[in-house]
Amino acid sequence: MMQRRELVTKAGIALAVSCSMATSPASANGSSAQGLEILPFKPDGYNFWTWRGRRIHYVEQGAGKPIVLIHGFGASAFHWRYNIPELAKKYKVYAIDLLGFGWSEKALVDYEATIWMEQVSDFLREIVKEPAVLVGNSLGGFTTLFTATEVPELVRGVVLLNSAGQFADPNKPAAAPAEEEEGSPLSRFVVKPLKEAFQRVVLGFLFWQSKQPARVEKVLRSVYIDPSNVDEYLVGSITAPTADPNAGEVYYRLMSRFMSNQSRYTLDRLLGKLACPLLLLWGDLDPWVGPAKAARIQEFYADTAVVHLQAGHCPHDEAPEQANQALLEWLDALDARAAPAEPSLQTV
Repeated sequence: MMQRRELVTKAGIALAVSCSMATSPASANGSSAQGLEILPFKPDGYNFWTWRGRRIHYVEQGAGKPIVLIHGFGASAFHWRYNIPELAKKYKVYAIDLLGFGWSEKALVDYEATIWMEQVSDFLREIVKEPAVLVGNSLGGFTTLFTATEVPELVRGVVLLNSAGQFADPNKPAAAPAEEEEGSPLSRFVVKPLKEAFQRVVLGFLFWQSKQPARVEKVLRSVYIDPSNVDEYLVGSITAPTADPNAGEVYYRLMSRFMSNQSRYTLDRLLGKLACPLLLLWGDLDPWVGPAKAARIQEFYADTAVVHLQAGHCPHDEAPEQANQALLEWLDALDARAAPAEPSLQTV
């Protein structure tokens, strides 16, 4: 398992990497340097859905069987800028902003792994209203997998792009329950307040640093092996979601609570409950999540197909043409697999 210090550092950087998209010259004319159609940027967002009294943003395009795209840590629906228009030519595509990210409300709640699973599950019930294919990058991949295990009747396939989540470490002892750790007066009134104060100072600095354009571009170039798509659309967008007055507090809660207890929901536990076809679209050059993880997932879960891409942590945005083609081919195979067999002629 990742050490706490390493986890905080990587997730802090991820806020800069997986950013929601802002306007740029590329988005102004609807095309990109690669010649792909790009999702038009709307400063006020696309569609909004009220979930548990919170305002949730999502994009909806196309017609046909539904696909739901789920972004990574710190990102938004706009991170699927090159994928939504292409997929929408054949499917009904949704891209949702998870609570606390993008154009969704920066709610001051306790961020546990279950909150996004419940949000996506309810989105499928209330907005999509039929079984869908879930596609997720990084944190969105973890959320996708978690959702598919909890509401299998609403998910007909799962696609993971360099997914977050860890396999259980058999050599690591189980973590002590929170109530035991905080049981003594010394822990409650001295240790815990000091720990929280230190966390706020460190995470506050990381949050401030993550908003600096030069830092954003540097980190993006470290995880996008081909930096062609590290453009103004991507770099400039970091200021949009982080400008919200609650963004800093949401970041603190995410880092200090959710990221530190992610080990409660391991990949082997989730894969052991999965009951639908799985596709791994893996950026093999990812400096954070390499191909060994994809190989281990495939070994653990038999109904897995793998497509290796020469890209980094966000292959859907770095190499969208290849990612779109691989995804569409797998979706064609999934549709054919689900189609009823042709009736055979019987001799009377």
